[in-house]
Amino acid sequence: MADYTKLAAEVRTKFGKGAARKLRAADKIPAVVYGHGTEPQHISLPGHETMLLVRTANAVVDLDIEGAAQLALVKDVQRDPVRQIIEHIDLVVLRRGEKVTVDVPVVIEGESFSGTIHVQDLNTVSLLVLATDIPEHVTVNVEDLEDGVQIHASQLELPEGAELETDPEALVVAIVTPRGTADDDAADAASAEAGAESGAEGASDSE
Repeated sequence: MADYTKLAAEVRTKFGKGAARKLRAADKIPAVVYGHGTEPQHISLPGHETMLLVRTANAVVDLDIEGAAQLALVKDVQRDPVRQIIEHIDLVVLRRGEKVTVDVPVVIEGESFSGTIHVQDLNTVSLLVLATDIPEHVTVNVEDLEDGVQIHASQLELPEGAELETDPEALVVAIVTPRGTADDDAADAASAEAGAESGAEGASDSE
């Protein structure tokens, strides 16, 4: 099993915008832990450590809530739209051995065939995975793939034990020739041909 980031959390007893501002001023982040029929727990988390943690999608954290251990999944991070500071975090209670549905980032590797580019249609795919074994990403290798190739969700190489929840027919990546490239090549060829014919006619007239 993976080692999870441990965070010491404190139970919150004061609520509202004023209380939240005071917490953030003290470098703490308001959060709530819920799920599995438990009563929601309102807590505060250490600011710096939490900011580092949520850089990773679907982060799992081993909480120490004033001495009580609780494994949880970061479900939602609410940020100030202007300053981008974290205003609140939702965490979902996890049980070891259970499966959860998560959105996992799709990462593209490699370079498609010369003259083509890849167009990514899906940035994430939904997977059903063990709560204690959530993958960081799913990789798609486009090395040397040619124009017209399409990769659908059903063709993704998933981590062991993961099940696809996204529509299997959903387009993930397509390999295309950039618009105008083929036309430009045809125009260049036509221009060269016209130039050759013109040269031939000039030579004929001079004879």
